[in-house]
Amino acid sequence: MMKFGSRLSEELRERHHKRSLRPRVGDSVRIVRGEFKDIEGKVTKVDQSLGVVNVEGVTREKLKGGTASVPISSSNLVITSLILDDKIRKSKLEGPA
Repeated sequence: MMKFGSRLSEELRERHHKRSLRPRVGDSVRIVRGEFKDIEGKVTKVDQSLGVVNVEGVTREKLKGGTASVPISSSNLVITSLILDDKIRKSKLEGPA
């Protein structure tokens, strides 16, 4: 299995004392490299086996009409806000209090 994670924004880094984290559905991210650079949106799908995520608003026109979402490598993202409704994820971020 491959490494799978995205950098945290400066604000989140200071708040949680972590450098990177796995993106999850619902997290807000900003794309920092590639064709879709500087686009911000929410994560709509995560494929851990390929190490890619789909971001809201990142689509490409198909040849026969319609659109398809474009998978973005998790290493090309910066997480700008986190979903903390999962108890395990929240405890990992906040650490032993």
